Amino acid sequence: MMTIPALKLVVMKGDGIGPEITEATLAVLDAAAETGGLAFDYEEVLIGFDALHRDGSTIPEAAIEAARAADGVILGPVSHNEYPPVAEGGLNPSGVLRKRLDLYANIRPARNIPGLPTRCGDGIDLVVVRENTEGFYSDRNMFAGNGEFMPTPDVALAVRKITRDGVMRLAETAFRLAMTRRRKLCSVHKANVFRLSDGLWLECTREVASRYPDVEYEERLIDAMAALLVRDPGQFDVIATSNMFGDILSDQASEISGSLGLAASLNAGDEHAVAQAQHGSAPDIAGRGIANPASLIGSAAMLLDRLGERRELPALRETATRIADALEATISDPATRTRDLGGPLGTGDFTAAVAKAVTQ
Repeated sequence: MMTIPALKLVVMKGDGIGPEITEATLAVLDAAAETGGLAFDYEEVLIGFDALHRDGSTIPEAAIEAARAADGVILGPVSHNEYPPVAEGGLNPSGVLRKRLDLYANIRPARNIPGLPTRCGDGIDLVVVRENTEGFYSDRNMFAGNGEFMPTPDVALAVRKITRDGVMRLAETAFRLAMTRRRKLCSVHKANVFRLSDGLWLECTREVASRYPDVEYEERLIDAMAALLVRDPGQFDVIATSNMFGDILSDQASEISGSLGLAASLNAGDEHAVAQAQHGSAPDIAGRGIANPASLIGSAAMLLDRLGERRELPALRETATRIADALEATISDPATRTRDLGGPLGTGDFTAAVAKAVTQ
């Protein structure tokens, strides 16, 4: 049996429920590692309010460099809406990492879990592949300065950035993923309004589609897509779209398939990857032991699967599958669900149940 060196994982616990669900995720990873003959070397790096109080920034430069040097990153949710202005150190750690590590693809699956009621529709098994480094997100679409500005006190403007290179590499990622699934891809846009920027988006996705004749390709307007996800989500497989559209659609898809609290998410680039819960920091329930850690646990499984694929290490991919299967089995049983899903368990007991399932 090939010995796999210990994986170095940078752990950024974040704010609110971040520390609780991050500790839960590490406990499941440790159980999986012991079962699969793996080892993880964790390096905890402060971000968020703790880093702001200690270092004057919510994500110091040393934290970024630690992430760059690691095999992967586990990022807890942050309360960036509550941070002070950027000039006072209040950076959004998630946005900074996406930009600085060039994590251009945000991969967000949504699927039904057996036994768990859905909000609407059955047969949901899709992945939103969202461009992560440009679009309407003003903190990451300019070389210098901010893409949102006010020329007068009564006028606010925002710049939307769509580049050929950005769309092409995102589309390649989405089509490669579609080839491993049901071989269907939908490109979502608003070219009837954004004729230039989404016109470029469609030009690029069509070009990439021409290289994947085995993938069934279609296009949908964003407003129609939002409606179709409610009416008939089971028809979709891989959805490729720009930053803001993808953010909204992925939250919608996760909620209708069960709960945003279950939504895994991976920020991925050519050289780096960051596992991140799709939901926020929920400071109103922090410290109460009731937070659902499923989203971050699922995200960590996605991180292991990507590392295993990129490094051709089947043991890592098998461990990722074991975690994902254990998570699904635990959620499928009403007796081992967390309270937000109608179950009786708090964070600790749910984590123990997942960890036990991982070892069986």
